[in-house]
Amino acid sequence: MPGPFTITYFPVRGRCEAIRMLLADQEQEWKEDVVTMELWQKGELKKSCLFGQLPKFQDGNVTLYQSNAILRHLARSFGLYGKDQQEAAQLDMVNDGVEDLRLKYAQLIYQNYEKGKTAYVEALPAQLRPFENLLSQNRSGQAFIVGDKISFADYNLVELLRNHLVLAPGCLASFPLLAAYAERVAARPHLHTYLQSTAHRDRPINGNGKQ
Repeated sequence: MPGPFTITYFPVRGRCEAIRMLLADQEQEWKEDVVTMELWQKGELKKSCLFGQLPKFQDGNVTLYQSNAILRHLARSFGLYGKDQQEAAQLDMVNDGVEDLRLKYAQLIYQNYEKGKTAYVEALPAQLRPFENLLSQNRSGQAFIVGDKISFADYNLVELLRNHLVLAPGCLASFPLLAAYAERVAARPHLHTYLQSTAHRDRPINGNGKQ
């Protein structure tokens, strides 16, 4: 059996929120080891991290870094990696697409928010269209991003979509399948409970107050 789980990360949603969403939806408990910027800037914890980065994730005696590796590990643990190799490959593709968009989002938030937000929002439909297209090819958009069962890529995608709905509230208006999908996943009972909790709502999306 997997666990116990510990997330070591800053006091933000950031790259850990999709992990938290997965764990909550799968009815798992976890411990939060919160790292303040003061502690991080001292340098000792950073030196101890494999790539000099957080999050750090503990699953029993297994220690992992890199948020996407953590998501994939949990996917294998809880059967969230598709029904076969073909679906697993498609999920990897989707998750890489999510990562591409997340990197662009992070660059905007942390490097170019004031000057770049308008252009970013204008370019956003082209970034979202592939996900709408994928949904349309899977049970006419009424299922998940791949297959008939939720996957690690769904948590990652929906978390990022929810961030974009804060950044640009009308960004899914032209993508009805994507909008309905994000609402449908977030309404799953255990996930909904987590998303309504103070553990989620009181945690800022990003570390610099931009959203």
